Amino acid sequence: MKRKTALLVTEDDLLVDMAYHNVPPSLLIEFSEKIVRPYYRGDLTTAIKDLLEKAISEQDIVLSHIKQQR
Repeated sequence: MKRKTALLVTEDDLLVDMAYHNVPPSLLIEFSEKIVRPYYRGDLTTAIKDLLEKAISEQDIVLSHIKQQR
């Protein structure tokens, strides 16, 4: 009798490859020079993940504040 192993997958286990379209090279270069290189040791992937997480967090704060005002 074969034994089946349960596989648990979390959102952190799922990764997505991204492509950038219609982004000026000058913007990527400036982002790399001013943000990625000094603060993320050149790790563009980590910088973008951090940027996305912070944007979501800030949006949650704004929406929470708006709901409290109503």
